[in-house]
Amino acid sequence: MIGASLSGVTFVSVPGAVGAATGNNGFSYFQLVLGYFVGYQVIIHGLLPLYYRLNLTSIYGYLRLRFGPSTHYTGAAFFILSRTIGSSFRLYLVSMILDQLVLGPLGLPFWLTVTVTVALIWLYTFRGGMKTIVITDTLQTMFLLLAVIFSVTAIAGELGWSWSDLWRSLIQGDLRTMPGPAASNPAGLGTPMSQIFFWDHSARNFWKMFLSGIFITVVMTGLDQDMMQKNLSCKSLNDARKNMFWFSIVLVLVNLLFLVLGYLLYAYVEAKGITLPAKADMLFPTLAFEHLPVVAGLTFIIGLIAAAYSTADSALAALTTSFCVDFLGFNESKGDIRTRKRVHLGM
Repeated sequence: MIGASLSGVTFVSVPGAVGAATGNNGFSYFQLVLGYFVGYQVIIHGLLPLYYRLNLTSIYGYLRLRFGPSTHYTGAAFFILSRTIGSSFRLYLVSMILDQLVLGPLGLPFWLTVTVTVALIWLYTFRGGMKTIVITDTLQTMFLLLAVIFSVTAIAGELGWSWSDLWRSLIQGDLRTMPGPAASNPAGLGTPMSQIFFWDHSARNFWKMFLSGIFITVVMTGLDQDMMQKNLSCKSLNDARKNMFWFSIVLVLVNLLFLVLGYLLYAYVEAKGITLPAKADMLFPTLAFEHLPVVAGLTFIIGLIAAAYSTADSALAALTTSFCVDFLGFNESKGDIRTRKRVHLGM
């Protein structure tokens, strides 16, 4: 579930947003993440018991039981539409970055990058089903987290910072207090770079982001087949609750790690006097390929691909499940299994 939650967009956007060119956001994103945690508790104690009591394969089956077939089809159709568009944009962003920084310079066309990416995802999900996706997502998530941890360690090493230096800088929130050369403040420091809570009347206000995080989680996880299908595959409600609880804790820590990575990226820019890219999303890839050691670039590619694949393969399985169960009345007969494979190919 960590892999499905953290897309390639998270991998490049969250670190870049820490000191985005439009203004220093600090760790304000973490306020949203705290809202996520509360939202997951709502799912654990509210939605999961409902889904297990009704023994649902597709969560949109509840809409038929509660409101009738029209609402059921409408809810499932909106999920298929939104998930198709969202996953397409996430995959496009990752493919675009790989094309600009890796495959494009090798002379490979963009369409080939996209085609190979989609073909590989389809290949290993076609026969394996949910069991294969759980295994591959676990491996991809492991590589994603290792990539982030290695990047944090490598950048701190390049700056000559010890862990105590990093901790002191995070507490103070000012890159200019750290050892090493300082540039002319290209990161645009206005508020402390590691500030978490914002109480002013702005887009970063705590209550706005915290409450938004709660509602976003309930809607985009609790009412989303892609995110809920792994919990519905657990043996019991108790196992599903444990899975969701520990997932919510790990997700908070992982997002904090991404923010620390963003802090270090801007610290590196500050120390080396590097000009910031026009788009904050390009900060991590630009530094990884143009300024940091080669190993950092390889680590970035591994992490980005792992994030993209773990999101896309899970979405593909969820789209197939929803279409087959909600619209075709899928069951385990041989004819329906053949139909499922055709739908999987179509998706």
